[in-house]
Amino acid sequence: MKKNPFRLLSARIASAVSAALFAPACLAGGQQTLEPMEVTGSVLRLIGAADSASEGTVTQRQIVTRPWLRPAEVLETVPGLIVTQHTGDGKANQYFLRGFNLDHGTDFATFALGVPVNLPTHAHGQGYTDANFLIPELISTVRYRKGPYSVHQGDFAAAGSAAIDYVRVLDTAFGEVGVGQRGFRRLLAAGSPRLGDGNLLVAGEVYRNDGPWEVPQDYRKANGVVRWSQGTESQGFEVSLLAYDAKWDATDQVALRAIDGGLIGRYGTLDPTTGGETSRYSLSAQWAARDGATATRASAYAVRYRLDLFSNFTYFLDNPDDGDQFEQLDRRTYFGGEVQRSWFLDWGGRAIELTAGAILRQDDIDAVGLYLTSARQRLQTVRVDEVMQRSVTAYGEASVQWSRWLRTVAGVRVDGYRFDVASDTPANSGQLSDAIVTPKLQAVFGPFDNTEFYAAYGHGFHSNDARGATIRVNPDPRAEDFGEPVDPVSPLVRAKGVELGVRGAWLPNLQTAIALWRLDLASELLFVGDAGTTEPSRPSRRQGIEWANYWTPLRGLIVDADFTWSRARFRDNSPEGDRIPGAVETTAAVGVAFDDGGPFYGGLRLRYLGGRPLVEDNSVRSAASTLVNARAGWRLARNAELVLDVLNLFDRKVNDIEYYYASRLREETDPVADRHVHPAEPRTVRLALRVKF
Repeated sequence: MKKNPFRLLSARIASAVSAALFAPACLAGGQQTLEPMEVTGSVLRLIGAADSASEGTVTQRQIVTRPWLRPAEVLETVPGLIVTQHTGDGKANQYFLRGFNLDHGTDFATFALGVPVNLPTHAHGQGYTDANFLIPELISTVRYRKGPYSVHQGDFAAAGSAAIDYVRVLDTAFGEVGVGQRGFRRLLAAGSPRLGDGNLLVAGEVYRNDGPWEVPQDYRKANGVVRWSQGTESQGFEVSLLAYDAKWDATDQVALRAIDGGLIGRYGTLDPTTGGETSRYSLSAQWAARDGATATRASAYAVRYRLDLFSNFTYFLDNPDDGDQFEQLDRRTYFGGEVQRSWFLDWGGRAIELTAGAILRQDDIDAVGLYLTSARQRLQTVRVDEVMQRSVTAYGEASVQWSRWLRTVAGVRVDGYRFDVASDTPANSGQLSDAIVTPKLQAVFGPFDNTEFYAAYGHGFHSNDARGATIRVNPDPRAEDFGEPVDPVSPLVRAKGVELGVRGAWLPNLQTAIALWRLDLASELLFVGDAGTTEPSRPSRRQGIEWANYWTPLRGLIVDADFTWSRARFRDNSPEGDRIPGAVETTAAVGVAFDDGGPFYGGLRLRYLGGRPLVEDNSVRSAASTLVNARAGWRLARNAELVLDVLNLFDRKVNDIEYYYASRLREETDPVADRHVHPAEPRTVRLALRVKF
């Protein structure tokens, strides 16, 4: 019988990791010489603890004074990351970072309470990251890394990653009632009573919002959290149950000519029946222990997810009679876990930390489907697939403090994948295995007068949609080559990055980090979920500079500012041009937050998203946008406070997103290439009353 290469790889990985994880530690005199590093404090207070200039931890202190339009905007605490939306609020957001239009999450890995949020082989987009289940008031930390330089970064993390955690214990229970313009209503309650030998965090949220759209989005969601914990993050245990359910009507991006010609208003729609519903239920557990010269962590999770999404981006281009609306359906259960052990040694007076770990993930996708619809009624099936996707990972890392001023971190990661696709088009069914080895290396020089220098090099990757890896014929009846042969894509696409950086505290109370980086991708994303097919890819190079600042001039006052510039180009020669459509070039974010514990607190934030090429020859570009949001809080008494948010404070008429492609309005006889935009919401006022118990 033919041997399965994936099973052989899995067995070898499991054997090697088991031997490494549970072997006795070789200690110098039996003493622990290098403490596990827990990064806390400000986003830049990492001298002596960080491995690069582009990593950090954002704390609850920085989060509480920020105004939010959408929950996913908590990721904007990552310097240089921009969060927007191109359709209804129940859909995953659009993300921009390091020269990427990350679409809905590709190339940026997100984790919440130890659970990966990115969804591979998703109905709408590879790496789909729906963060609408987050409750910002419960977030304790956002830990981020950029670039593929750490063994802890794997699939979807070429541009970076963020790990979001909730608090384990609240200072006091509270209830909150929020109201605002355009149908905004929100109820939130949370508490953390003692239960047995631990603490029970319980929270519930009910939310509704219509927004400014001519067809109200009627976004309704219910959110629940139950978390029981003992001890701390580094020495304790927790188990969490999260539940999220949402429904909405959507105003997709619209052709600019429809607005300019008076066919619809700025917040109008060209298909009033688009929208969707989704749910996410997760059960997860994390355990950590430290014993002398070793530290061990383990986690496990199981998630049940579903989505029905109805969209229409081209209106009457393919179907002049019924319109171009389509439905994307996703039904899956995914589960997995990770185990990691670290040893702290002394090698001739040099402190060493050795880490080994293993990760398992499996996505059992009962159905991932694409249908042509009209007013949410199915007209024709493009394709429906059942997919099993499994990955097994082993990694190892060694951190060595060679001298007072030099530390290196070297590691290697091995990822093995197995794809099994059962398609309603038999020719597109198949099985495939693949593996990739990604080395990592980082060096830290310093500190010299409160200054550290960093150099990093590493390989990363993103996986492609399993359907794109096994496809053989075009299943899309709208395409001219329907039923014709198509080429499958590589299931794993390599990325290679390098970064130089410096972090310093050169002026009183001011901390600064500067990073110069470059990232090469073997190809851009290939599988098009809206069509169920693949499209040609091209290798790319992105490079840029980031400058982040954190200043505390007075007690309770925080000023942060970050600025980024990126250059993104295709690396091959092609007559259409070398620009990458949608690639972000310039961003800026400046914030002022004040909270000295007195009766008043608040924050003001400016966010700038620069213009971007919309086509390969740069002949069409998006406009830049600047938005300012404000928050003011008033502690009425020991147990009550009012919070006022004013979003888009200056009522700027800018766009959240812009695309350029061909579409056809009902009144038109031929396709028209045009800008398609989704406007930012106008000035919005929201007021919340919180009562503590």
